[in-house]
Amino acid sequence: MTDLHDLTAVQLLERYGSGDLSPVEATRAALDRIEQIQPRVNAYSRVDHEEALRQAEESAERWRRGEPAGLLDGVPVSVKDILLMRGGPTLRGSRTVRTDGPWDEDAPAVARMRDHGAVFLGKTTTPEFGWKGVTDSPVYGVTGNPYAPGCTAGGSSGGSAAAVALGAGPLSLGTDGGGSVRIPASFCGIFALKPTYGRVPIYPASAFGTLAHVGPMTRDAADAALLMDVITGADWRDWSQLGPFGGSFREAIAGGAEGGGAVDGLRVAYSPALGGDAAVDPEVAAAVRRAVELLAGLGAVVEEIDPGFEDPVEAFHTLWFSGAARVVQPLGQEQRELLDPGLREVCAQGASYSALDYLAAVDVRMALGHAMGRFHSAYDLLVTPTLPITAFEAGVEVPEGSGHARWTGWTPFTYPFNLTQQPAASVPCGMTASGLPIGVQLVGARHADAVVLRVAHALYGAGVAEAVPSPVG
Repeated sequence: MTDLHDLTAVQLLERYGSGDLSPVEATRAALDRIEQIQPRVNAYSRVDHEEALRQAEESAERWRRGEPAGLLDGVPVSVKDILLMRGGPTLRGSRTVRTDGPWDEDAPAVARMRDHGAVFLGKTTTPEFGWKGVTDSPVYGVTGNPYAPGCTAGGSSGGSAAAVALGAGPLSLGTDGGGSVRIPASFCGIFALKPTYGRVPIYPASAFGTLAHVGPMTRDAADAALLMDVITGADWRDWSQLGPFGGSFREAIAGGAEGGGAVDGLRVAYSPALGGDAAVDPEVAAAVRRAVELLAGLGAVVEEIDPGFEDPVEAFHTLWFSGAARVVQPLGQEQRELLDPGLREVCAQGASYSALDYLAAVDVRMALGHAMGRFHSAYDLLVTPTLPITAFEAGVEVPEGSGHARWTGWTPFTYPFNLTQQPAASVPCGMTASGLPIGVQLVGARHADAVVLRVAHALYGAGVAEAVPSPVG
């Protein structure tokens, strides 16, 4: 028998509709699960038991009347503590953020979830201001991996990934500026999507500019499609939003009109190392290749080919570190001493760049976007490993002995697609012999979010995630 905390959002909603399960029961199960896992992995930064149960009771009454409020009515959810959620502080992992508020506004995606009846369990952990690809901060401490708590959950949405993997709420909202939903999804064995930039409105605007995306972190692609149908609504507070999708992602994954048909005949480019010199772990490479073979078996036309661009890491650093410097610019010296030491270092580097340096990085970004646009005129989808490695020791920015100076050194397959604003997802596709999850990355052309979700859903249907058992905890 499946435990309540192991049910997906889609499964919960089916049982609410049939009367077999109440949102109160599901919420109590999620809250109990948080209490069990929190000492082990430190996934949540704040949990509001009373408010969550109040919301669940209201949802249960709506279901009793046969009048659910929306697509998520009664589903327990969490929100990364980068995004505003009214009713409590959004500290963003920093001791420099004042707690006195007022905290009376929801971020756009949070507001949409609230409109659709979601039950908010609380906020999940993040590194300070979401600056790096692992999750530890001066405020929250270290977030561990669900499969091996001594290893990192990844980041910067590590708390969300750990919570979803361990059944502490089936849906979570994360942010991704350089891989921040995909990295922890790969390390923690869950699904995550970085949508096309602007598809999900953002407010307040990120200091990292148009690198920053909001996306779903879920147990599978079906739950992500459900959540995307909720959070992609327009919001006037984001001037760069794309507006409503104009269709249904749930229909798209089923091969409906908006999905453009089945996987059969899809043109797939498989790039084992993105054309770079990253040393991909042999177990990672083998698992990703098996996922590609599954796609071929589903009828995709697969070709092993690289996009053919040089690593844009220096341009990414210029944009990312400048954004970090802008975040802390208002802080006095005493407050700066409270920052994560690594963050202080990248802020100093970011402050050293000139406007011409920044614009030169923008030029690299535009050229990369042009190159990928041309590439996708020949290929519907690009497939790579999400990461060349699996989870390493928790509490450090880079693996010991790796020679990398910054987190970008071990995640070369994620940040290029923040520069290009393309949709990209991580799908669990295997485990190492030591019991750590492996992810495969699916990258679509800009605006082809439905294609990415449809292919991910097809992989789940073909059993790709069966190689990744749920963590014990």
